[in-house]
Amino acid sequence: MVKFKDENVLNAVFAALADPTRRKVLQTLEHGSRSVGELAAPHGMSLPGFMKHLRVLEDAGLVSRAKDGRVVNLAISPEPMQEAAMWLSRYEKFWSGRLDALGRYLYRQEELNPPWKEAQPRTVPPSTSPGTIPSALKKSGARGPTHKR
Repeated sequence: MVKFKDENVLNAVFAALADPTRRKVLQTLEHGSRSVGELAAPHGMSLPGFMKHLRVLEDAGLVSRAKDGRVVNLAISPEPMQEAAMWLSRYEKFWSGRLDALGRYLYRQEELNPPWKEAQPRTVPPSTSPGTIPSALKKSGARGPTHKR
């Protein structure tokens, strides 16, 4: 089993990535560092509300902050994301193996029972007991009377 540096870091990364606003911020930062004002503008929310999102990203280690005079710039930090990707790759290998096995099983089943080969209708042998009379199937009649109170 692969051990990760800190399970809390992994939890913080997934919690940060759970919100679409924070994912959009990371997507914007892929193109280079931006000021807080530039990042906040397209989201249409108050600056204090937006700062909470940035704090979550910072706590997860996904962004780093640099102050240049009065302007605070943020840049993406890929290291925590790489750890999350390693964690996910374990499960990708697991599910890929399972799906490959399912595909092989279905392929073998198709070879044994090709879909173009029609199943032969099952015939019921006639009864050998004496005195049986084949009865005709009866259709149900009209709806019976209803009792209203």
